[in-house]
Amino acid sequence: MTSGRDRLTELRRDLHRHPEPAWREFYTTARLVEEIGRVGVDDLHVGPDAIDGDARLAVPDEASLAEWSERARDAGADPGVLAQLEGGHTGAVAVLEQGEGPTVALRVDIDALPVTEADTDDHAPASAGFRSENEGYMHACGHDAHAALGIGVLEAVKESDFAGTFKLCLQPAEEVVGGGKAMAESGHLDDVDALYAIHVGLDHPTGEVVAGVDGFLAVHHVAATFRGASAHAGAKPEEGRNTVQAMASAVQALYGIPRHSEGATRVNVGTVEAGTAVNVVPERADIEAEFRGETTELKDYMVERAESALAGAAATYDCEVDVETVGEAPSAVSDDALVDVVHGVASTDAGVTTPTRTDALGGSEDATVLMRRVQERGGQACYVIVGTDHSSGHHTPTFDVDESSLDVGVRVLSGSVLETFETLAE
Repeated sequence: MTSGRDRLTELRRDLHRHPEPAWREFYTTARLVEEIGRVGVDDLHVGPDAIDGDARLAVPDEASLAEWSERARDAGADPGVLAQLEGGHTGAVAVLEQGEGPTVALRVDIDALPVTEADTDDHAPASAGFRSENEGYMHACGHDAHAALGIGVLEAVKESDFAGTFKLCLQPAEEVVGGGKAMAESGHLDDVDALYAIHVGLDHPTGEVVAGVDGFLAVHHVAATFRGASAHAGAKPEEGRNTVQAMASAVQALYGIPRHSEGATRVNVGTVEAGTAVNVVPERADIEAEFRGETTELKDYMVERAESALAGAAATYDCEVDVETVGEAPSAVSDDALVDVVHGVASTDAGVTTPTRTDALGGSEDATVLMRRVQERGGQACYVIVGTDHSSGHHTPTFDVDESSLDVGVRVLSGSVLETFETLAE
């Protein structure tokens, strides 16, 4: 008979073998739906019933969606579930109901990254046979572990005598900051009294639990397209309107946005693309960039300055520019009452050697969209870090997690959820 720990390890490894990027988590969703069916819930919302499809950001084209759906089918995903996920409506919300009481939710993210996984003997997934089968993509941030933890917590809560409603939210598209808004606007969080979200690692080792993150950088992703006019670069260069000149000017202007006295800000131009041939004045150029701020207001300051810089660069070279928001998330702070709960549970767990009350994330996460949704409606929210030894940094080809941390995470999170039910009912 397979133990609970072995089952979660097997699930994590299966998900690790089948990493899928944002809005293409077809196999992942189907596999998790299968696990939820094994646990047994009172209600299960899948795909378009779990998210607001119109609120999705950074949705890929139909060809990419179809390709990844077929990959999932070939990997053994349930065709019936795949039909529910058509068009990239991935994710799920599982609901347990047990009498009158508060509503507590746990959010985990499920997408992977466009990173080619290492294939060396010293990389455990490769040597143990669960390296990514989707070449060029990888669970390089631990979302496979997050999903397994979510199933473990769901099972533990169901086996308890809690009173109220528990929701497990399996959110797509975190890595592109595109799924939080869709899940937040689905309505499933509107009655939630307490929300927990989690991450593994983040340079916190196995045995450490950070009870609550006390600060995130707000983030905003844009895609900008410059349009000009092509011309022969040798014979008639004056007839062209060169988008590469506009793009290059814009990149410099973006990095030149003044810092702000009220807190930290960030800017990064992550991709640039232009041109078709060395002797053709390019008529189109594209960039993708992100802007962050210690607060949502600082992020908004960066975005406003960025829009001016992009428009100015385009005008300087007689080009046009279209700017599209493809991802965004606000800052957020964990509520002290929930931090106290997690810290108390972690402090009494034999597997936790370092219970840490709070720490800053130092980055961004679209769990903040869900946190703010709950908080703005009078509820509480908390972002927990479950420490795990990882052989290299997040988003790298050799990233891996210490699977023993799954046990710790399930115990601390399920214990925190159950104590929250009792605390809110008082």
